[in-house]
Amino acid sequence: MARENTGLKDKVVGKMKEVEGKLTGDKLREAQGKAQQTKGKVKDRIDDVRKNIEEHKEEKVT
Repeated sequence: MARENTGLKDKVVGKMKEVEGKLTGDKLREAQGKAQQTKGKVKDRIDDVRKNIEEHKEEKVT
């Protein structure tokens, strides 16, 4: 039972921070946004792996 789009919030908020940083010239804020986007991508990838594991478990059981 994998959760869908668990990283979506981090990707969206991170993009907003990145753009805010670019607009204001705040390199730290921009970097924080990029890092948060990466965090969201990692969460999504972890969910993909979990989903794949669950599917393979079901294949072996049936």
